[in-house]
Amino acid sequence: MTRLRELLAIMERLRGADGCPWDRVQTFASIAPYTIEEAYEVADAIERGDMAHLKDELGDLLFQVVFHAQMAREAGHFDFDAVAAAICDKLVRRHPYVFNGHADDPAAPASPGAQLASWEDIKARERAAAGSGAPDEGSALAAGHGATAAGTGALDGVPLALPALMRAFKLSKRAARVGFDFERAADTADKVAEELAEVREAADSASAASPEIFEEIGDLLFAAVNLARKLDVDAEAALRAANRKFERRFHGMERLAAQRGQKFESLSLAAQEALWQEVKRGE
Repeated sequence: MTRLRELLAIMERLRGADGCPWDRVQTFASIAPYTIEEAYEVADAIERGDMAHLKDELGDLLFQVVFHAQMAREAGHFDFDAVAAAICDKLVRRHPYVFNGHADDPAAPASPGAQLASWEDIKARERAAAGSGAPDEGSALAAGHGATAAGTGALDGVPLALPALMRAFKLSKRAARVGFDFERAADTADKVAEELAEVREAADSASAASPEIFEEIGDLLFAAVNLARKLDVDAEAALRAANRKFERRFHGMERLAAQRGQKFESLSLAAQEALWQEVKRGE
């Protein structure tokens, strides 16, 4: 805790009258993109298994929390201790059988999946109890964007600022919790095929920049994310992995071409595809 207090004091000094000119002019809105970036850098370090960088990136992310808390304290909203108190209270509240009961209670969640379901049930009850208040998932952002008048709809509180794939995952998950879901994964896959057919139809009858194609591509992506959820796959993580794989293989093609004295960009598509298959076989 001593170093945490030191970090809080450093942040206060940076924002002080004799502090850093850049830090002093920042706002919640101007800092938010850095907060998102740092969270992704934490995820990247984890995916690479780089513990040294993970330590540094977690520090950077913690600094973001401290930065926001300092600005909130200056504005008289809350301070870092209030942030810590809120998460402590939430964790205790959402794990009743850990902190308020007994692990061997027959009603206690018996698996990670059951615990997750219990967590979501408690969150739903909290949203309902809050009514038109502000739930913990950013329902204020939902105002005017489809939220119910009472703020208790099944989709209320899913933050608009989430990456699109992640938000689609959460929206479809929320809808499934109230029964709006395909019964089988195969039915969800059929929906993906249906949406792909609609993209093809739109592409055959409209220009590439048409609103129709734009809308159908969005529907296709949402259906694909819904299929991922149905198959217990994190769509955001899966796409990041696919991006890395494509990048790795593309670099491999470029290296092979260079080793053979070829300019990759001058090769025919068939020749490039042959390189792709060669790299793929070599993995």
